[in-house]
Amino acid sequence: MKSVGIICEYNPFHYGHLYHINKVKEMFPGYVIIAVINGNFTQRGDVSIIDKWEKTKVALNYVDLVIELPFVFGTQSADIFTKGSSDILKALKVDAFVFGSESNDIDKLKRIVQIQESNEYNIKTKNYMKQGFNYPTSLSLALKDFNIVLEDNPNDLLGIGYIRNLEGVNTLSIKRTNDYHSLELNKIASATSIREALRNGEDIKNYVPLESYECLSDLHFFDDYFELLKYKIICSDDLSIYQTVDEGIENKIKKVILKANNIEELISLVKSKRYTYNKLKRMFLHILCSFTKEEAKRCVNIEYIRVLGFNDKGKKYLNSIKKECELPILSNYDDSYEMMRIENRVSNIYNIKKDDFLEEYKHKPIIF
Repeated sequence: MKSVGIICEYNPFHYGHLYHINKVKEMFPGYVIIAVINGNFTQRGDVSIIDKWEKTKVALNYVDLVIELPFVFGTQSADIFTKGSSDILKALKVDAFVFGSESNDIDKLKRIVQIQESNEYNIKTKNYMKQGFNYPTSLSLALKDFNIVLEDNPNDLLGIGYIRNLEGVNTLSIKRTNDYHSLELNKIASATSIREALRNGEDIKNYVPLESYECLSDLHFFDDYFELLKYKIICSDDLSIYQTVDEGIENKIKKVILKANNIEELISLVKSKRYTYNKLKRMFLHILCSFTKEEAKRCVNIEYIRVLGFNDKGKKYLNSIKKECELPILSNYDDSYEMMRIENRVSNIYNIKKDDFLEEYKHKPIIF
């Protein structure tokens, strides 16, 4: 059996995601489609609007196998996010991988990967960072020195990481059909615009597939956790122990925390040229979830494949590659792995306001 992988967050699943999957089916007819999916928290430091199990139910209407991207990879910078998710797909022996891209210029993205592997590029990047530029800006400025302009496009930036980490896999891109940052609702609306509409109490029935719409009842937003975050910041003696909290910024956070009434206000009070919006949001998410630098140091490689759901085709594929897979394939919670214990902790935080949620260790894969 042949397989093709996709990496996704589905926050929430919308027509752009359906377009992506349909294009994958056109490109690789008959292939098993494997989705590596981010869980209850996202790469840009946000809270997933619905939980990972609901996302799995939606996804299984269109794909064959859903695998969890652990929190320790799924909520970090593009380099770590793409490495963790790519390593899962490589362990699952995928034949191909398809990602959405703003530029859809795969040759340009491959050229960028080659440049970024050079010592000259790394030196230029470090020099720009010493000048006070943040990391993404430094990367772009260094590329300009090689006569390449890299726009601030989130999917292209992730695509560079996928290409770098999926060497040997047939990696292709398709044109992204909307602007990630757009707040305008239309037939293929961005996840950002849909979340904003839901936050404002608008009906988004016309902008997502029915299977997705039916799961949008118990909604989660970062501000639902803001008082918990504020309490955590006030009570912590040393915020610098948490992942992505750079030394020095903790003092500024402590200084302004009482002035902020929500996550957007807190970010605006802390934001500077050095700290991007997404980096700050990831930082506050790591504080909220008590994800420490020491934990991050210990959890640098994927240790297992955790199955969230499958259909019959997906099940057959798992059985066919079990002996070849270099990582254990888990269908049950296993607390012998630290990153699984972290997953349990962050899931409990995600569900802290619910009194009827199923605890992590009780969940079984969803069979579609």
